[in-house]
Amino acid sequence: MSTMQTPSPGSKMNLRGILRSLFINAAIPVVLYLLSKRYISSSDLVALSIAAVVPAIDSIIEVVRHRRLDIIGVLALLGIVVSIVGVLLGGDPKILLIRESFLTGALGLACFVSLLLPRPLMFYFGRQFMAGHDPVKLAEFNAQWQYPYARFVHRVITVGWGVAYLGEFILRVILVYTLPAVVVLAVSPFILGGLTMAAIILTFVYVRYAQRRGAEMQRQRQEMQASGQK
Repeated sequence: MSTMQTPSPGSKMNLRGILRSLFINAAIPVVLYLLSKRYISSSDLVALSIAAVVPAIDSIIEVVRHRRLDIIGVLALLGIVVSIVGVLLGGDPKILLIRESFLTGALGLACFVSLLLPRPLMFYFGRQFMAGHDPVKLAEFNAQWQYPYARFVHRVITVGWGVAYLGEFILRVILVYTLPAVVVLAVSPFILGGLTMAAIILTFVYVRYAQRRGAEMQRQRQEMQASGQK
């Protein structure tokens, strides 16, 4: 019978690594963008390109040092690239209103596409947040993949996030083409924030359920093995 390995106490979220990644890939790019707009050029394209420098360098360092990408860094770069594409598409007000949802739409689509790959996208998100660069925690997290139930859980979570973010993009497009711009600007942050919070809460609830279910399946398997040895 398949089972899911329950995380050990050492599998808690790597807070220091997450804060470092957020500082390098979110805070610094924002500061660089604002400074570029003020002192270098009023062009969004120039400012966004400068803002992408630090996340790009950090991603290269991560690949060289750890042989893998920082998920937060990848998202930050993807967001900047998507914004640059939005700028290059021109000044159509509707495109500008949709621009912020290009990234969520791309993430949602990536979630569904990743289901065709050996491991789905949310497996890597989970590993980033739960293990960071700790080799022991990484080994524990990667070991879960041998269990069919663990693979099922990661794919379900990936589908959930795909629905949330692709749904946000579709909803934004519908709003942009049916409501006044001022209304879209007012409600869009609440929609994105609400869907994100709902996805986070549901993910945590489902993971807790999956851990209990996995522990029960493991107990049943051990009992069956013990009875078979008698």
